[in-house]
Amino acid sequence: MAGSPFAWIDEQAHQRRRAGLVRTLRPRPADSALLDLASNDYLGLARHPEITAAAAAAAHRWGGGATGSRLVSGTTGLHAELERELAEFCGFEAALVFSSGYAANLAAVTALAPHGSLVVSDAGNHASLIDGCRLARGTTQVVAHADPDAVRKALGTHEGPALVVSDTVFSVDGDAAPLAGLAAACRAHGAALVVDDAHGLGVLGSGGRGAAHAAGLAGAPDVVVTVTLSKSFGSQGGAVLGPARVIDHLVNAARTFIFDTGLAPAAAGAALAALRLLRREPARADRARAVATALHTRLTAEGLEAVRPDAAVVSVRAPSPERAVRWAADCREAGLAVGCFRPPSVPDGISRLRLTARADLTDAQIERAVRVISENR
Repeated sequence: MAGSPFAWIDEQAHQRRRAGLVRTLRPRPADSALLDLASNDYLGLARHPEITAAAAAAAHRWGGGATGSRLVSGTTGLHAELERELAEFCGFEAALVFSSGYAANLAAVTALAPHGSLVVSDAGNHASLIDGCRLARGTTQVVAHADPDAVRKALGTHEGPALVVSDTVFSVDGDAAPLAGLAAACRAHGAALVVDDAHGLGVLGSGGRGAAHAAGLAGAPDVVVTVTLSKSFGSQGGAVLGPARVIDHLVNAARTFIFDTGLAPAAAGAALAALRLLRREPARADRARAVATALHTRLTAEGLEAVRPDAAVVSVRAPSPERAVRWAADCREAGLAVGCFRPPSVPDGISRLRLTARADLTDAQIERAVRVISENR
């Protein structure tokens, strides 16, 4: 009798348990007493009354779901309004909204890297960009992290269409990509630059307009930016921003746009409300960065090894995966929720506590967080 077709899963589960790398789902309650430094709600908008009211109003008006792909029945006036205002806010000609930031990254990379093209990808890129490179029909070359010279060298080996792909702010350590250097390398070789600004939008740039805006690249004809609506905007979904001809091409060629159900109206409504609120309250972006700096300063003063944040992510290194898991669990028991990054989610194999600064954190909450992390190290 043949064995189970999934017997290999048991062996992999055993290996994960031995390495201390088992992941589990932990449903959170609607209301929690935990101080939250684990979510990506950088501007504190996910529960803002304006945002939740806009989500509810959009659901009442347009329904609970988009009802189909964007090219069939999934595009509403709300989607068009969000795309128009998002492009204008970030300084680009056009925008296209997707059901997630992951889908937006897959779309941008796969649709802009045809046969015969070269994709140059930073070694620290997010999984969605990596998967986009794997699915693209072009050839991918992975280069050293945040190294424009390595990008320039890779581009010099190729004749034909080329694409350089990078996060603007890397999600593990919170360090920023050298966008000016990357853009210069691209322009020296006639390559396009695609950057994922998931952790920059709402935090970096004038009034939170993003890392590309801060670097003077917004609206450039050779730059495409992807964003998520699930972090600073407290909603869900993603978008690609860039030249109008690029956006038109995605409508016709991006499989995660053509064949996926459109973003739910409630999420589009919430994201649009968050964008408008940020326009009125641009100081939220400054506060998120200030909170990150304060966390880093206080943690390092306690003798912890924390990476200086370029945006709102603060990374604190742990001695091992097991210790990182225990450290995060002890913090939770003490009333503080923190992220725990360990292999294979970290490219360098170093486990970390990952803290996300939020614009709505008070100075007292910052001090409390630092105390809990330090006491439970």
